[in-house]
Amino acid sequence: MTDVQKPPRIAVLLSGCGHLDGAEVREAVLTLLALDQQGATVQCIAPNALQYHVVNHVTGEPVSGAERNILEESSRISRVGLCLDLAQARVQDFDALIMPGGFGVAKNHCSFAFEGVQAEIRPDVAAFVQGFFETHKPVGAICIAPALVALALHARHDSAALTLGNDAGVAEAMTQLGQQYMSTPSAKEVVIDEAHKLVTTPAYMFDEASLSDVFIGITRCVAEVLKRL
Repeated sequence: MTDVQKPPRIAVLLSGCGHLDGAEVREAVLTLLALDQQGATVQCIAPNALQYHVVNHVTGEPVSGAERNILEESSRISRVGLCLDLAQARVQDFDALIMPGGFGVAKNHCSFAFEGVQAEIRPDVAAFVQGFFETHKPVGAICIAPALVALALHARHDSAALTLGNDAGVAEAMTQLGQQYMSTPSAKEVVIDEAHKLVTTPAYMFDEASLSDVFIGITRCVAEVLKRL
């Protein structure tokens, strides 16, 4: 009798719900859709901690005194009870990691949105992300998430090829962090670093990108990550 191959188990690290203070909802849902289409088993994961701040998505302005929990907000995307507390997540339980973007990556998981190359990463997030590189497991990073990867690799004195679109300021920051920045012309593109099994795609780093182009890039990113299991 032939053994039935188990579907790959993919960790999807979320940073809340809402592109200005959490995960970019479209990118997160498209990532989950692409993984489902590929037959992967998915586990959404988020830290059980407060967001940096709460933003009113009508006005784009922070809401004074408001608080929201990253895990609770991420569960709006994953559905009730289906988002795992990062404190309980183990790298050895997964075959790959994929991270949608959104400002929550740069505000909640690290401080890149405010401090650029001087940013720090949440220690639990840093340990989890670095664990995939240390065990040579594939990583997919979407939109601003490659900045988090850059910070994690920089802390390990490591360098990889990656993209966040064609923003000159972000490109300079990645270069200062010792990464090999690759400019891309649209949200449909991916950059692959074979040595690190790292796949990146810019998605809504192109603000005016169409949803279909973002989906093309994310679908390609997911497919390339799964090819490298």
